[in-house]
Amino acid sequence: MTARAYGEPVRWEPTTPRFRPWRLLVSWVTAAAALAVAAALLPGVGLERTGAALLTAAVVAILNAVVPPVVAALRLPLTLLTGFVLVLVADALLLLLAAELLPDEIRVDAFGDALLASLVMAAVSIVLQVLLGTDDDDTYTLRVTRRIARRQGGGARTDVPGIVFLEIDGLALPVLRDAMRDGSAPAMASWIAEDGFRLTEWETDLSSQTGASQAGILLGSNEDIPAFRWVEKEHGRMLVCSSPADCAEIERRHADGNGLLAAGGASRGNLLSGEADETILTVSRTEAEKGANPGYRAFLANGFNVTRALVLFFWEVALEATAALRAVRRDVRPRGHRGGAYPFMRAAMCVVIRDLVVFGVLSDMMHGRPAVYATFASYDEVAHHSGLMRADTLEALRKLDKQFARIARARRYAPRPYEIVVLSDHGQTQGATFQQRHGYGLDDLVARSVERRDVAGIEGGDEQPAMVGQAVREASGRKAPKVPKNDVSGRDVVVLGSGNLGLVYLMESPQRLTREELDERHPRLLPALRGHEHIGWVMVRCADGGAVVLGPRGERWLRDGRVDGEDPLAPFAPTAALHLRRTDGFAHCPDVLVGSFYDPALDEGCAFEELISFHGGLGGPQTRAFVLSPPSLPLPAEPIVGAAAVHDLLLGWRRMLQEPGSPQAGDDGAGAPAYVPDKPTRVTARGDRA
Repeated sequence: MTARAYGEPVRWEPTTPRFRPWRLLVSWVTAAAALAVAAALLPGVGLERTGAALLTAAVVAILNAVVPPVVAALRLPLTLLTGFVLVLVADALLLLLAAELLPDEIRVDAFGDALLASLVMAAVSIVLQVLLGTDDDDTYTLRVTRRIARRQGGGARTDVPGIVFLEIDGLALPVLRDAMRDGSAPAMASWIAEDGFRLTEWETDLSSQTGASQAGILLGSNEDIPAFRWVEKEHGRMLVCSSPADCAEIERRHADGNGLLAAGGASRGNLLSGEADETILTVSRTEAEKGANPGYRAFLANGFNVTRALVLFFWEVALEATAALRAVRRDVRPRGHRGGAYPFMRAAMCVVIRDLVVFGVLSDMMHGRPAVYATFASYDEVAHHSGLMRADTLEALRKLDKQFARIARARRYAPRPYEIVVLSDHGQTQGATFQQRHGYGLDDLVARSVERRDVAGIEGGDEQPAMVGQAVREASGRKAPKVPKNDVSGRDVVVLGSGNLGLVYLMESPQRLTREELDERHPRLLPALRGHEHIGWVMVRCADGGAVVLGPRGERWLRDGRVDGEDPLAPFAPTAALHLRRTDGFAHCPDVLVGSFYDPALDEGCAFEELISFHGGLGGPQTRAFVLSPPSLPLPAEPIVGAAAVHDLLLGWRRMLQEPGSPQAGDDGAGAPAYVPDKPTRVTARGDRA
């Protein structure tokens, strides 16, 4: 469906996925060839005569069209685990059943042989489909998904447009532009060239990370979220944007009935739900997902999806191992930590989670849901460890772009027209970590600069482990573990890393300490921080209530903008002072807020955690997010600053499409009236610029 021009009336005629005999023939021959390869490789499987592979493949295809959809239709607790395992077992049993029905054609010695043969067949089929150009054929998937939607009471036709928001976690606008130019995002590039889509920059808040951004985008507010993790000193506890309980608390604090996905929307793969009615892999709704969840039915209804996911999972692990070895051999710098559990985390994000979210979106569209917001975190995960624009990072982006093209093609079969908006929640900035540069961390620097030495250093602030952990918990039914270190009441000092943003809490007082109190109690702390070569700025509050930003050779007073000596914020964006003033107004702003250096010439900074591409603070493309939108959705005349302003824009688009008579005002610069639900430039909490 080509995007409509602004004001063009909706004329919607949904079509049915056409049955293509030649596609069926290709699929049949591909399955037969895959079976023949499996029989040649595995001693426990054998074909008894010429042509046996074709006959057996036909029988297995017929059985596969019946059994997995029945399994997917069962209302099972822990849907992801039980459904995944049952479909995997069913794939093997179908091959055994085919051997029983065709004893003169095929031999399968045992269940284990059948299971292994299913995986080998999936691997061979993937290769053949890519070679034959049939790997993007969603005809069967969409027919099944439409049928499931109708059985669940959805799929009613309407001319009222829906809207699908596809978030690419961690992708900066400059990186996307280069990727579209160089061929790593061909689908999105074609949308701009052929369909008139427009690429618009928006500036993130401080902190530039998914927890704060999604709170603003989905709920309309991210007040008092100073970083990915922060301490509430009065309670002696730490809140983390990857904790299901803490995400639920964030949503409770900020939801006001005005969520982006309220009134029938769906949340797929997000930290927060946006007050959606339907969710899968949404961290704030962990408890609600432990029962039977029909959101996974579209994925489980095709047995090939399960074996394919397993094969591609281990292939992705192999790709990561190869890329890591190549980086070592070529002495690529900076080079991130790529061992331990990371290869499996990457495979989970780049294959399993991605495919589950895609099928969730396809199911939502066939169901006719009015709004869908889905997060794809594979680019962000790979970039953290590989770098912003390394080959394997851009390959992760290319695969996402391919999935977006798949979602766009599926719109013609949905019961309502859909507009697609692609956006990011933040970008990333690159550079060797603080630890790599010095052999010690920010917590070590603080520990030797305060009078007490019980310093707890905590880092690793990103949402991918939360998303994979959510999938595991949903699959296994395990409760989220209680993390003892979230209770920090017994610590003297807590140092947190969120990308290149550092937070220092001195627990000796339940209130935020002033600069004067810090100088009196810990006279070495501020000089050690502001004088460090790879720390760009340090923010503290003075006794008179005014915040000051300290640098190695100067100070900037945020209340009146006065600068003594060299301005420590000079290397950063002109809006840096506004963002710092806003954070200073948060109830749980740390005693000392620390930002790394940023070198505009080299476009690099350094994280206080072990990620070579990072986000969370100020400096570089980490604050340069984007919105890619069709021409039917008007753009504001003013800059978009902050996630809450993005919420206003996206919610305004949804209301314009779905609520007749929505107010219109202004001009988008192209002669079309623009819907302005609120001021597009929105900095709050003492940050001015409203």
